[in-house]
Amino acid sequence: MDEILEILEKDGRRPTAEIAALAGRSEAETAAAIAAYEADGVITGYAALVNWEKTDSERVTALIEVKVTPQRDRGFDQVAKRIYGYPEVKACYLMSGGFDLTVVIEGRSMKEVALFVAEKLATIDSVNSTATHFILKKYKDNGVVFGLRRNDDREQVLL
Repeated sequence: MDEILEILEKDGRRPTAEIAALAGRSEAETAAAIAAYEADGVITGYAALVNWEKTDSERVTALIEVKVTPQRDRGFDQVAKRIYGYPEVKACYLMSGGFDLTVVIEGRSMKEVALFVAEKLATIDSVNSTATHFILKKYKDNGVVFGLRRNDDREQVLL
């Protein structure tokens, strides 16, 4: 059944009949598996991957390294829960290595992101330090390569 998940992860809009054919299963079996995955929380949602650079909308994405002091009997979970509760936070990951959490946020400007870090993130008691990295250009996201025309593996050149 992992084939079904892999297919959906690449294209959540693919019709059940196509998923069944690709996975070598019946359409009924595939539909039942998808429903079970949704009910069990294995599939947690479906989202469109948007190339915001091709729109008029101003978006800034930042990856923030966060060092925290874990809380007694709760570890990092309680701090992470507080952080991912902010609507600006698009992702929050526990990491190994030189820092504890990676937080991905979106804002309308670098100033808005900086204010979020200074006024909301850095003021949390358990947060010891942050390091903010602004994403300047996306080349590939969730398996999708940006800047390519459909059915063409050459990069677009704008004159």
